[in-house]
Amino acid sequence: MENVWSFGKTGRSHPAGERVRLITRTGASRPGSAPFGKKESLSLRSEAKAPFARLLCDGRWRGPHGIGRFATEVLKRLPGARTIEGGGGLFLSPLDPFLIASRIMRERPLAYFTPGFNPPLPSRVPLVLTLHDLIHLKVPGEGGRLARLYYEYIVKPALRSAYRVLTVSRVSKEAILEWAMIPEERVEVVGNGVSPGFSPHGAVSRPGFPYFLYVGNRKPHKNLPLLFEAVSRARLPDEFRLLLSGAPDPETEREIARQGIERKVVFAGPVAEADLPSLYRGAAALLFPSTVEGFGFPVLEAMACGLGVLASDIPAVDEVAKGTVRTLPLEDPEAWAREMERTVGGDSPETEERKRRALERARQFSWETVGERVRTILLEAMGSSSA
Repeated sequence: MENVWSFGKTGRSHPAGERVRLITRTGASRPGSAPFGKKESLSLRSEAKAPFARLLCDGRWRGPHGIGRFATEVLKRLPGARTIEGGGGLFLSPLDPFLIASRIMRERPLAYFTPGFNPPLPSRVPLVLTLHDLIHLKVPGEGGRLARLYYEYIVKPALRSAYRVLTVSRVSKEAILEWAMIPEERVEVVGNGVSPGFSPHGAVSRPGFPYFLYVGNRKPHKNLPLLFEAVSRARLPDEFRLLLSGAPDPETEREIARQGIERKVVFAGPVAEADLPSLYRGAAALLFPSTVEGFGFPVLEAMACGLGVLASDIPAVDEVAKGTVRTLPLEDPEAWAREMERTVGGDSPETEERKRRALERARQFSWETVGERVRTILLEAMGSSSA
């Protein structure tokens, strides 16, 4: 999952630092934020005579990051649903639950759905909340004290009272059950999808050099130091590069310099989702060295584009890929270096067969399927409402 507590260094274009746009009831939009309690600090869009006309959703999660993509794809498959579209700096703040609760009281929906982990204050309206993973809590240096307090005193009680908790993998479900101590039947795995643009057919990136590709943020769980050490050890042709999505940042540049591979690493800058497929198609392989993930979008995207993947041997990768990608030990840069060398040497029949099976596996991930799972749960929640 993209770290919503600090969106920087993700490598995908994202809304970090942008000001929220508020959509008023008249349909006009204006930049900026409004003080808490102002009548137009948030707004709702609705369509009458639609199956979800009395569903209220948090639309503020939309964006080109992990949760944002889930939110975008799911919300557009809820015809007529009303969405919260503003709030300025109150989003994910301690005041956010009060703000959402005020909208619920005003609008009186049959259910409330958030595609992220931010709940309202407790109410009689059934809550369906999405928790993609617990990386904030599991990995040192990723969440901070504020995030831990938010999860412990706001998120955990909400999970225990929610009508349903949605998540994206069995790996995440097991972590949620262990942490929140809630009944297993209350947590539903709805999965993620992959957009049709991610396919073997289409434009191919040709930056002027052959490259291995890394897509993602640079948080500690992404394990980039291992990747840089592997690049320093690998005996690759001089023209080969490691292409990182995103712009340079001081911490990453220091680690690259420490390994003495400045000439071998290129930063692609922020990459729009529409441009990602061509990057995958042009690469020698995707490198994915994470120590933990809730899902692993880049692995699925690469598989869908027909690209070979070198990934860490972790449960989320196994769940997504089902043995169709090459997995490597987390703490063995030498193994990664040797596999990169074999990749440069050309695809073996075994590798070609693995790519073929990976492509078939990727076709099993559909946003339509995810949307149908979520719709079914939300209709059940709306039907259970006493509001």
